[in-house]
Amino acid sequence: MKNKPLLLGDSVLLCGSSTEYDGWRVHLELTSDWGASWERVGPINDGKEFNAIQPTILVERPAGAATDAAVHLRILCRAREGHIVTSHSTDLGRSWSPLRATSLPNPNSGIDGVTLADGRHLLVYNHTPKGRSPLNVAVSRDGEHWESACVLEDEPGEYSYPAIIQSDDGKVHITYTWKRTV
Repeated sequence: MKNKPLLLGDSVLLCGSSTEYDGWRVHLELTSDWGASWERVGPINDGKEFNAIQPTILVERPAGAATDAAVHLRILCRAREGHIVTSHSTDLGRSWSPLRATSLPNPNSGIDGVTLADGRHLLVYNHTPKGRSPLNVAVSRDGEHWESACVLEDEPGEYSYPAIIQSDDGKVHITYTWKRTV
């Protein structure tokens, strides 16, 4: 597991996970007793059409949704096929739609996303089909349509393995490797 887990309600921890043998495959793991027992969902892909790993989880609250049970979830994953791929769940992560490519290019490098307090989503990723520069932040209201928010790095070098959070004061914090050489 590379990216942060998501706490659903006050007791279910949903963790995006993956395996890299027999094709890259995405699965999710849930625990409702703080890790004493686990339930594995998936894999949600066969590792053939999309070789995907390291899902990041976003929360989509449909208009008028008043309870956590009405929440939809979306994952975004790095993939070997040149684009970030996505899947959607309407049952709090118990089942997932087939993976499909997004419009966002990606050179098979790590990504991370966060759902902000106002419901928008931020995604940190390398917006390029090859290499690990530039490193970008994109914003979305629906998890489906993304717009450029800023370019964090665009100099030659490797900028990779980002992580993003929003702190209680509303600020967004991003970390990543800077000019990685090893």
